[in-house]
Amino acid sequence: MTASPVLSREPARRAAPARRGGVRSKLRDRRVSGWLFLVPLIVFNLVVVLVPSAFSVWYSFTDWTGISSKATFVGFANYADLVRDPEFVQGLVHNLLWTAFFLVVPMAMGLFGAFALSRIVRFRLLFRTLYFIPYIVASVVNSSIWRSILDPQNGLGNLLHLNPLGDPDLALWTVEFVNNWAWWGFLVVVFFAAMQGVDRSLYEAARVDGAGAGRQFLSVTLPAIGPTFAFLGLMTIIWSFLAFDYVFILTQGGPAGSTDLLSTVSYRDAFTNLQGGYASAVGVVMALISGVVVTIYLVIRKVRKWDT
Repeated sequence: MTASPVLSREPARRAAPARRGGVRSKLRDRRVSGWLFLVPLIVFNLVVVLVPSAFSVWYSFTDWTGISSKATFVGFANYADLVRDPEFVQGLVHNLLWTAFFLVVPMAMGLFGAFALSRIVRFRLLFRTLYFIPYIVASVVNSSIWRSILDPQNGLGNLLHLNPLGDPDLALWTVEFVNNWAWWGFLVVVFFAAMQGVDRSLYEAARVDGAGAGRQFLSVTLPAIGPTFAFLGLMTIIWSFLAFDYVFILTQGGPAGSTDLLSTVSYRDAFTNLQGGYASAVGVVMALISGVVVTIYLVIRKVRKWDT
């Protein structure tokens, strides 16, 4: 009678390694199937992103015209010419001004709009939709509408006796205004979504301490949405150096280069001046700037422990 329990345990002990082996096999199969799902995406990124990027870096060290198969290695000559090129320097300065504008004006408008939305109850969805509509409209359509509105003969330009897109002193700010009109609504929606995740008890505690709406925003809302704010700041900087569509459609970099950005300089060098190698050098510089910004963001993210 006492031996039967011992005998009954033996099959279980022998079966345990088999079960463990089965679990390992299932995990291995799951990993393999996961990689199989990732293979198409990896191949797509290699073909569409990595390979063209590698060719761009290579061509930046050549005198490639962009249409000929011949490309002679010239070393760092293209990069040395960039420093002495007034169009490149002007485009870089305009990009810095563009970035500063979009880090201040739309970010402030987005924060204010999101905070205002969080303070109302009725028609919240309606306002979110109205804010977001300009962002989802194609940039070609937005630009065409604003170009008609600002027309110096039949639009606001005639009423104000101004030519905002034709005046070198106003053109860059005008293009930034048009782009911001479509951009800040996106920031409102993202900031509002982040604010919805803030613990309501923090606001209640702040109100008990006598904090008004402004103090609650500074002491509760901003610290709580810090990661979202930093991420949008990062993307704003990167997208500012990639800005092209609104400038090209509205002014094509004019008048007299007053709205030139690095993207329009690179486009003109590649497709008008047939200097593909030189345009590639401009593109590599833009990529390096974005890489530095991303690195700084990752360091800040690690120091602030936003991943934990």
